[in-house]
Amino acid sequence: MTSSLTSSRLAEEERDRPFSRSQDETTDTTTQTDSARTNLKNLLPHELAAWFGAHGEKPFRARQLVKWLYQKYEQDFLRMTDLSGALRERLNTLAVIPGLDLVTHQRAVAGDTEKFLFRLPDGNTLETVLMHFDDHLGPGRATLCISTQVGCAMGCVFCASGQSGVLRNLETWEIVDQVLSVQRLIASRGERIANVVYMGIGEPLANYTNTIRSVKILNHEEGLAIGMRHIAISTSGLVPAMLRLGLEKLPLRLAISLHAANNELRSALMPVNKLYPLERLIAACHTYQQQTGRRITFEYCCIRDINDSDADAHAVGRLLEGVHALLNIIPLNPVEGYNGQRPAPARVHAFQQIIESYGIKTTVRQTMGVDIAAACGQLRRNETQVIAGRTIARVGKVGLEKRS
Repeated sequence: MTSSLTSSRLAEEERDRPFSRSQDETTDTTTQTDSARTNLKNLLPHELAAWFGAHGEKPFRARQLVKWLYQKYEQDFLRMTDLSGALRERLNTLAVIPGLDLVTHQRAVAGDTEKFLFRLPDGNTLETVLMHFDDHLGPGRATLCISTQVGCAMGCVFCASGQSGVLRNLETWEIVDQVLSVQRLIASRGERIANVVYMGIGEPLANYTNTIRSVKILNHEEGLAIGMRHIAISTSGLVPAMLRLGLEKLPLRLAISLHAANNELRSALMPVNKLYPLERLIAACHTYQQQTGRRITFEYCCIRDINDSDADAHAVGRLLEGVHALLNIIPLNPVEGYNGQRPAPARVHAFQQIIESYGIKTTVRQTMGVDIAAACGQLRRNETQVIAGRTIARVGKVGLEKRS
C-alpha cells in the first residue's frame, strides 16, 4: 500500500509536470464535414450564441436552435418552424448539422441490451451499446455506453477495441450524436437515456477536449439535461489527464480500469501501466478526491487463474485502503484474440468477500448482451473485416466475413 506521504509527494510531482498532449491526448486528426460551413453541433450553447451574434442575429436564436437539436432531434434547418424563412435559408448557407448513419441495430434475446453500429462521415464506424434496467425509479430508464475514438491505442490484452490500434479522435458532435441518435430511436417506445457512460471504444481522456465538451453539451439544461452525476468517464489511468479533470471540478463519476494490484501483472494486462504505474495512479486518485470530493469507481476484469486468487483480492484491498472507492468486479467476457477465461461464480463471490473485508464497497457487473457480442469493439471489427474480406455472408443487414 502506498503511504499517504509518498502519495502526496507523487501527486505534487504530477501537478508540477506540464500536461503533455503527446503522451495523453491523441493527435486530433478529425475531419470537417464541410470546411466552408460551420458545424453547429460542435459548438457549446454559449458558443452558439456568440456565433449567432457574429452573424447579426439575436442570442436567443441559439436557445431556439439548441432546443431543436437536443430536445426535438431535428437535423434540417428548413423544418425549424419558429425560425424565419430567411434565417433558415441563411443557416443552410452558413452552417451544417451533420448526423451519424445507422448501419446495424441488434437486440439481445433477453431484450436488455441493444447495440448500434454507426458510420461516420469519413466512412469509419463506431459502436454504441444501450442497456435497459428496471429499478426503484420505474421502467423506461436506460444507460448508454458511448465511444470517444475510432479504435483505441491502450492495448489492453483482454479488450477487442484496441486490437487494431487507434485511427483518430471523435469530434465533439460525433460523441454527442451517439446519444441523440439512440434517444431519437427509443423515444417512441416511451424510453429515455438516463445515464451515459464513456466506456465504449477508445480512451476518453486521450481525447480530453472533445470528451469534456461533449459532457457539457449533454448536461446543458436547455439540451438533453443529463445530470452530471448520471455521467461516468472511464480511463485506463492517464494520470496527467486525471489531474486536469480534477481541476474542472465536474461532479461526474470517474471510473478507473484497475485489473491488477501489482505493477508486473498490470503492465502485462495494460501497457499504460508502464507509463503510469500504480504508485502514480493511486497518488493521482488521492489528489482527484481532494479536488472534487467524489468517490472513484475502480473496474476490475476478473480473469480465471490470472488475477482472481485470494492473494490478488488481498492485494486489491490493501492498495485501495484510504481511497474512497467502489470496486466494480467484471467477470471476463471472452473476446476473439484473447484466450483468457471467466472465473466460476463461486470464485468471483469469494474474491468479492475478501475485498469487502477491507471495508471497500463492491458490485459485480451484470452480464448483458453476450449473444450479440456487445463487448467493446467487436462490432466495429466485424465491419472492418467486411471491407477487407473477399467473401461476404449477409445476416440481415449485417455483413460478416466468411473465410473460404
